[in-house]
Amino acid sequence: MEKREKFHLVDVREESEWAAGHIKGAVHLGKGIIERDIETKIPDKKAEIVLYCGGGFRSALAADNLQKMGYTNVWSMDGGWKGWIGNNYPQER
Repeated sequence: MEKREKFHLVDVREESEWAAGHIKGAVHLGKGIIERDIETKIPDKKAEIVLYCGGGFRSALAADNLQKMGYTNVWSMDGGWKGWIGNNYPQER
């Protein structure tokens, strides 16, 4: 984000977690639906996608599944939401 590079930021947490706060600019595609809805939201399988969840486990699983679906530039954000908040980065509700 600091480099101003273009990528898709996707929050894979539950709806209640998203509503309590999320990273500005993120889109919400919960872990339970991301595989179903990703192709309509991000059809370009070469697009850079950064996923995050609460601590990194769900986003790592989602990243693995997206790679199996043919997405080639998918990342799981280290530390997830807890790491983001722990570093006092901005959030929105």
